[in-house]
Amino acid sequence: MDHLDQLEAQSIYIFREAFARLKKIALLWSLGKDSNVMIWLARKAFFGKMPFPALHVDTGKKFPEMYRFRDHYGKEWDLDLRVEPCPPIDAVDPTLPPAARSAARKTEGLKMALAKYGFDGLIAGIRRDEEATRAKERVFSPRGLEGNWDVRDQPPEFWDHFNASPPQGAHLRIHPILHWTEADIWAYTKRENIPIIPLYLSKEGKRYRSLGDQDITNPVNSTASTIDEILIELEQTKVPERSGRALDHETEDAFERLRVAGYL
Repeated sequence: MDHLDQLEAQSIYIFREAFARLKKIALLWSLGKDSNVMIWLARKAFFGKMPFPALHVDTGKKFPEMYRFRDHYGKEWDLDLRVEPCPPIDAVDPTLPPAARSAARKTEGLKMALAKYGFDGLIAGIRRDEEATRAKERVFSPRGLEGNWDVRDQPPEFWDHFNASPPQGAHLRIHPILHWTEADIWAYTKRENIPIIPLYLSKEGKRYRSLGDQDITNPVNSTASTIDEILIELEQTKVPERSGRALDHETEDAFERLRVAGYL
């Protein structure tokens, strides 16, 4: 197997372990490149039909292109799509910086969805190379009763032996692409011909490397208008993937505070 085959096989194994060992799971669909790869992998893992819901915790502030993508491919991929709203900004911790406070609406919306559906496992598309706090994650990551994450108390994971027993009333986060890189995502997207949102491709010298809410996400300078050009750009750039996210430019502890509280 080549590198992408190995990544795919490991991720499919993680999907099947989660499905076999947990009672009620859902895949968190953010509509971006990483979660689209996850849906593709999940459909492969279960022979073309994802046997659990795709959950979109919706802030109402995504780009129009993202909503069109969701509505189209939710039907084409025959997903059990659950769209759950986020609470207003007034319901969020006022001590957070502005972008972090806006992003924290997703945490509260996710808590509401968990209470509504009773999921004991949530599949999320984070990667270790994205951000320093995410590099500390486990593949099967236990959350507390309030969805909180204790970075100092995580189970060891040796030889693909995962702890798939969440505390009573709590849940696990499962991360099937934790071991992938941004370049891996794009190389696999190209190989598999996975549909993408056009915002990832350069237009008038700018493109988005990471997609979030319109009001806290900005494009980066880029001339990459194809996936091949994106891959070449990634070999040469020193600009972080999340450089267009306002959240990542706020106080040093803002992102970690969000993650500890249950942010994706």
